[in-house]
Amino acid sequence: MSQPATRTDFPYPVKEIENIWIPMPDGTRLAARIWLPENADVQPVPAILEYLPYRKRDGTVERDHLTHPYFAGHGYASVRVDMRGTGDSEGICRGEYLLQEQDDAIAVIEWLTEQPWCSGNVGMMGISWGGFNGLQVAARRPQALKAVITLCSTDDRYADDIHFMGGGILTDKLSWGATAFTIAMTPPDPAIVGDPWRDMWLQRLENNGCWLIDWFRHQRRDDFWKHGSICEDYSSITAAVYAIGGWADGYTNPVFRMMDKLSCPKKALIGPWAHKYPHFANPGPQIGFLQEALRWWDQHLKGIDTGIMDEPMIRAWVQDAHAPEATHSPRKGNWVTEESWDMTSPGKKWYLTNSSLCQSPPKDTPERIVVASPHTAGRTAPNWFQFGLGADGPIDQNGEAGLVWSVESEPLDAQIKLLGFPRLRCTLSCERPVGQIGVVLSSVAPNGEATMISYGVLNLTHRQDHEHPSPMPEGKDEPIDVQLNACGQTVPKGYRLRLAISSAYWPILWPAPETAALDIDLNTAHLFLPIRDHHDDQSTIRPFHHAEGATPLKATPLTPADWHRRIISDIGTGFETLSRHDDTGELRHEHTGLVVRYIKDEKFSIHPDDPNSANGVCKWSKSYSRGAWKAEVETQCKVEALKTVWRIGAVVIARENGQEIFRKEFNEDIIRDLV
Repeated sequence: MSQPATRTDFPYPVKEIENIWIPMPDGTRLAARIWLPENADVQPVPAILEYLPYRKRDGTVERDHLTHPYFAGHGYASVRVDMRGTGDSEGICRGEYLLQEQDDAIAVIEWLTEQPWCSGNVGMMGISWGGFNGLQVAARRPQALKAVITLCSTDDRYADDIHFMGGGILTDKLSWGATAFTIAMTPPDPAIVGDPWRDMWLQRLENNGCWLIDWFRHQRRDDFWKHGSICEDYSSITAAVYAIGGWADGYTNPVFRMMDKLSCPKKALIGPWAHKYPHFANPGPQIGFLQEALRWWDQHLKGIDTGIMDEPMIRAWVQDAHAPEATHSPRKGNWVTEESWDMTSPGKKWYLTNSSLCQSPPKDTPERIVVASPHTAGRTAPNWFQFGLGADGPIDQNGEAGLVWSVESEPLDAQIKLLGFPRLRCTLSCERPVGQIGVVLSSVAPNGEATMISYGVLNLTHRQDHEHPSPMPEGKDEPIDVQLNACGQTVPKGYRLRLAISSAYWPILWPAPETAALDIDLNTAHLFLPIRDHHDDQSTIRPFHHAEGATPLKATPLTPADWHRRIISDIGTGFETLSRHDDTGELRHEHTGLVVRYIKDEKFSIHPDDPNSANGVCKWSKSYSRGAWKAEVETQCKVEALKTVWRIGAVVIARENGQEIFRKEFNEDIIRDLV
């Protein structure tokens, strides 16, 4: 990750409590690491809570060292807690965002307010899982929780999470399922928990379970997904919410919805970033996120008027045009602001013909088109979940030639700025009860390179809503509305806009159970673009400070790291395979002496003519050692998209000092439910 500038000259000397036990009402103890001002016992300070399953001892330690001492040095108790059944905490963890997780968080907040060094005001901050549960706990309204900073999170666990997109099942459901499965099976550190470490580990291995199977059992928006989705009642949140996202991340859409729907004090920030904190995220520019966060905390936890609530509700980075690249070099652009947001704003209507995308109604009535894509359409897409650490972004969209139907505009006679959600509306028929549509908006440079601006997908059985899907009627036109992901992009004069449509979008989505061509009535097809006509006076937009953080983690690489993403076509069989490999190498954390290594291998394969050939295999290996002690976890998760069922298998193997001590397998066929 990009390293921010190091700062050590804080207003308050900092002390650290390496581990402290927080008792839950049922007697289970959660492990916490705390940084706070040395004089907090006599001058109590507000607390900032980050509450995660990602292992404070090693999983988030790199970013923790940059962030939590920084807040402590500015007059806060910064608290990093391992959730029940994860990291060094006791108990078991049976899934994500469960009621038990929220109850424990409320108990942690209550415990914080009882400490002599806490003033009684608490904030929650987190990215991804920690961004989710900050919102979910705020909806429970614990009295002490005054403010939240939520990054890369969602208000709707079904519509915008790693499980579904447009009612279709993301392949990243398997990728994340394998990752979560592995995290849930890792051991606590004996240096923290002592002799019970092995029993705690075995308890997790036996009981934490394979959550991936639960996720596949719920294929429509039922109560399983409504739980923890704050969109069920936005008014439940009264604490101040600062929502932050990035254009390269999968969780930007909810930022705009929350600015439209939340009634609490609120602000939003959208940068160019992938799934990381903005003081070290790629692509740049990085910003002084910690200084910005302090303005938020000072305003809402200390009652200091920092002026942050007098500024526009939304600040977004509108990116300049750039060549297509899968890596994440800094993005040029400029900040723009919005005082409010209206999700119902329709955008500017563009028209589709058989050969062009145009701003005015065509003179001749367009014809119908048939889109029948091979199941490898979508091969140039980014990873849904981008971390900005390697080549995980979209590549040149010309790689979809022959796989999709597309049209282009004439060269633009003036530049346009997009901010918001593009949409495609049309009527179409589908030759099968279950079908998909993928839609990609790109800018085409004068040299012909095509850079993705945004994309969207829709499982056609979810054309009306995600809770009550219905089969497509054979041979009958149905109205379709495809919302593409939010974007912030400048398209220069002389560039063209390209709209591409496909009937599959692999490897973003698992395919429909049968090949299904789409018959689209172009006379009803319109693209709505969120063109931003007004211009900002850049002199009135407050600049961010430069990115900085506390002293980085001292770590020594012992073996080299390795990362790649490849698309492999087998000429003999016709199969196409996406391969992703991530090996951190062995790394010794000098403050604990812990040596860690994480290795992930993923392969997603499909034949272009057979949707039931689609399969994915994700393997993880995690090892932890210190001196004569070593613990290892190996996992494998596999999904096959057969015609009538999802075939799911998983296995976990645990070793202590090289000897296998545990093995468990999970296997289940789950009936496909209109996906």
